[in-house]
Amino acid sequence: MAATIFALSSAPGRAGIAVIRVSGDAAREAFETLTGRALPEPRQVVLVHLRDQAGHSIDRALGLWFRAPSSFTGEDVCEFHTHGGHAVTEAVLGALGRISGLRLADPGEFTRRAVEHGKLDLTAAEAVADLIEAETEQQRLLALRQQEGALAELYGRWREQLTRVLAWVEAAIDFGEDEVPETIWTSARHDTERLSYEMRQHLDDSHRGELIRDGLTVAVVGPPNAGKSSLVNVLSKREVAIVAPTAGTTRDLIEVRLNLSGYAVTLVDTAGLREAAEEVEAEGIRRSLIRAQNADLRILVLDAADSGAAMKLPDEVRRGADIVVWNKADLCSAPGPAALGISARTGAGISDLVEILARCVRERLQLSREAPVLTRARHRASVEDAVRALERALVAPAGAPELMAEDLRLASRALGRITGAVDVEQLLDVIFRDFCIGK
Repeated sequence: MAATIFALSSAPGRAGIAVIRVSGDAAREAFETLTGRALPEPRQVVLVHLRDQAGHSIDRALGLWFRAPSSFTGEDVCEFHTHGGHAVTEAVLGALGRISGLRLADPGEFTRRAVEHGKLDLTAAEAVADLIEAETEQQRLLALRQQEGALAELYGRWREQLTRVLAWVEAAIDFGEDEVPETIWTSARHDTERLSYEMRQHLDDSHRGELIRDGLTVAVVGPPNAGKSSLVNVLSKREVAIVAPTAGTTRDLIEVRLNLSGYAVTLVDTAGLREAAEEVEAEGIRRSLIRAQNADLRILVLDAADSGAAMKLPDEVRRGADIVVWNKADLCSAPGPAALGISARTGAGISDLVEILARCVRERLQLSREAPVLTRARHRASVEDAVRALERALVAPAGAPELMAEDLRLASRALGRITGAVDVEQLLDVIFRDFCIGK
């Protein structure tokens, strides 16, 4: 029998209310021990007086009872909504820890039990963590859509179709080729090709889901003293980079996290690009070039007073820039009427730059409202495994249905690993329903 677990489910620290959750067979005992009263009706909030085992008063709180399986974890669950002071929560947790059969929950254990009891699939469980960690509106929307089952529904539909194809191929193995119409083979291969195509399209998403979840990287590059660090400070609205008139002030990469129009963005301040005078600066420039190359977007900052500044930079920097800005426009105008002139000192042109940057981010991460997207490397690796298995199934010899069947099974298992719904009995159900074996 699994141990009954308990933990503080709200954020630690001082707050108006703290939520302490207990899940498992001993949840009833925990509620009755601390409240000294019988269980209330399920999902009914009651006012309780919490006391420890010695009868000492802890707090007046709200108590709730959820009877299995109608709870988040699928087990018996009780909750205490106490005052949020540290001493109060520690006293309640201490009293629970002295009840036999109870222990502190491990990280994520409530959600894990929800998965084990079929209350959530793995993608929904991962979305719970993503919702908690969401910093921007787009991260919240992406996690919410996943929690509501968008990915699970897609993978479940693919597995259901795979199971049907596999059922017909298994029938050919069991009954022999002469008893199975030729149209079955044509249909099986057609459906396999279609599924493989749909999965490849799903993978061909430029990693948009992962970028929304993890954040887009924007590198700020350019020659020394062009104002890169000043621009980073202005965009982040705080002093994160040292600004000085001395060339080469920035030696190492400086990163700052931003919320840009609802998208998570990591802004990277890089070392000024020039012929380095000494070893430390040279290493900083080397790292800057690598980071700029690997960034999702690049802002090239040039000094408006030096119209030939761009030509002094490496070709890969000039050609790889997504946005080019001419800083210090308060001292002299940017070269050319189409050039974007800004002033990190006065703020002139910054709003235009933010708008352009936000548009670039939106275009890069634009999501379809209909099709769910991959959000984790684990999902991507499993779908890639499924595609490879389907491609092998398509080249299996017509006289060897066993090979095709095995690869179809591997593809289905790969998809099942994403949601945790690998069901051995599902295939048998389809075979019995469609073929009336034994009639």
